[in-house]
Amino acid sequence: MYSRYPKAHIASSAVTGYGEDMIKAALNIEYGVVETVAHFTAAKFFLPDVEFIIDIGGQDMKCFKIRNGAIDNIFLNEACSSGCGSFLQTFASSMGYGIEEFANLGLFGDNPVDLGSRCTVFMNSSVKQAQKEGVTVENISAGLSISVIKNALYKVIRVHSADELGKKIVVQGGTFLNNAVLRAFEKEMGVNVIRPDIAGMMGAYGAALYAKELYVRKGGRHAEDYEGVISSEELKTFSYDVKSVTCNGCNNHCQLTVNTFSGGRKFIGGNRCEKPVTKKAQDDSLNVYEYKISLLKEYSDVKDEAENADASKNNMSDKSDRNKVIGIPLAMNMYEMLPFWYAFFKSLGYTVKTSGFSNRAMYIKGQGTIPSDTVCFPAKMMHGHIQTLIEMGVDVIFYPGMTYHFDEHKGRKNYNCAVISGYPEVINANTVNFGDITYICDYVGPHVRSKFPEKIKAILENRLNTNFTKSEIKKACDAAYTEYGNYVSKVRAKGDEIIKRAKEEGKKIILLAGRPYHADPEVNHGIHKLIAGLGFAVVSEDCVSYKVPKFNTNIIAQWTFHQRLFSAAKYVADTPDFYMVHLVSFGCGLDALTTDEVREILECRGKLYTQIKIDEVTNRGAVKIRLRSLIAAIESGKEGK
Repeated sequence: MYSRYPKAHIASSAVTGYGEDMIKAALNIEYGVVETVAHFTAAKFFLPDVEFIIDIGGQDMKCFKIRNGAIDNIFLNEACSSGCGSFLQTFASSMGYGIEEFANLGLFGDNPVDLGSRCTVFMNSSVKQAQKEGVTVENISAGLSISVIKNALYKVIRVHSADELGKKIVVQGGTFLNNAVLRAFEKEMGVNVIRPDIAGMMGAYGAALYAKELYVRKGGRHAEDYEGVISSEELKTFSYDVKSVTCNGCNNHCQLTVNTFSGGRKFIGGNRCEKPVTKKAQDDSLNVYEYKISLLKEYSDVKDEAENADASKNNMSDKSDRNKVIGIPLAMNMYEMLPFWYAFFKSLGYTVKTSGFSNRAMYIKGQGTIPSDTVCFPAKMMHGHIQTLIEMGVDVIFYPGMTYHFDEHKGRKNYNCAVISGYPEVINANTVNFGDITYICDYVGPHVRSKFPEKIKAILENRLNTNFTKSEIKKACDAAYTEYGNYVSKVRAKGDEIIKRAKEEGKKIILLAGRPYHADPEVNHGIHKLIAGLGFAVVSEDCVSYKVPKFNTNIIAQWTFHQRLFSAAKYVADTPDFYMVHLVSFGCGLDALTTDEVREILECRGKLYTQIKIDEVTNRGAVKIRLRSLIAAIESGKEGK
């Protein structure tokens, strides 16, 4: 640009997209703008009262619903790029056509082949079968274009009718430059839409409009410390260096990518908090997730190596006494039940150790025993915790089955999900190296306090070959229920403290909702710290759900953790300056039901629903888009109206 327009002066600049922070640092760009806001800004230029925006690019898909002039809801494809531009380009190339020629042929399809909206793997088979049956290229191209649209509408957005999107629609993204895709969208939804001739550049165009607006708003003046975009002379000597380092600032041990640009500018990626950037520890005093982690650290007997060696000798000499070390995996529902079981076994005189908090190395350690890749990530993590306990040399691994959780009187039943209930048996069937370790996975029922002492006494006497008196079991049970109650009370009190302080300090509050094990640092990928770093106070669903009276829901509420979720959503919906971010897991069947219910509870009160799907892949780019879009909606004053 400098060579083509040597007299031009760059008055203002902005960058958007996944590489926003890196390019901003590299080229000394003035502003960074979240993708959703950039695309919305561009769409408004072409259609000021736009109601819906759909952007299908080469690898991703973004859809925004607009309400009262602000982004109301966001949909992103997360798991796969099927149904995007690269999907069509791959098929065109495999059939010997350029993408433009292949797309234009689709316009003349008289009987498009029905390919549905399935995964690319299955789609390939369907296309090959269609070719064998003599289906023309025109009809295959048309069928593929229709499948892209169906994937967007019914798998990503999950619409039921065109009325849900509104009548004023802007379509954008490079894929919509494909006339067959554009026509497929209009026919499927029965609407005429606006497609700008720069459909593939709408994000950049929106960023330019954003930069211009801020420049004008400031009266044409820049901040005093801003030197401007990198000059043409600086570009000639531009250089950068990339190195990978491990951050030892906390227990996360993030793998950082440090980019150093000419002029000394730096960009650090891979961090879960701001400490590597600011050189200061993040203030998590208003983050209940960090508080929970600090509480759980206390429920484990940590000894030095000499004491462990002595304990090991004692255990070898007498396996029937109370010198045995009980190992508890800190995963799944044990995040909630650890205080209960720790107090129980400590009362009986045992040493209790946990597997510790999750990390990537622990996950990899347990991969060899995971029987199904379709189960949720928290369950996959359990295998690593079990293997860690085995390597620690504990005498007993205690991971009981729990069909029920404690009844909080919010729904019809108080079930745990099927995975929590039965996963101890999955571990037992797939772990072949327990060795001399006793593995206890019997079903227990602490939710029925009157029957629990007798049941747990029988289980322990059978598994540990040790006799227990009724009085000591009763004492241990009383200690367990008391400690569990203390833990719950501490979390609730901390939640109240955070809410009070946030209001006093004028901070907005995000309720990061999920299930107890979403506090696991490896499972949530540090999302709670990311939210706190953006200036929010953070609480969890159990901080407020108990304050909401029982109410009717559209689905049968019979799972304790999900009942908390619905109650928390109701609390957020009815409380000013409260916003909700919902963590869900890939592979969780119940989440498919609960997300729609939570969305409806919030939207009925005019609150936004922000969902983040988590699995073993750390996609913090998509997470930041959602969170920054929520912030943009809040700052615009449109959220909740």
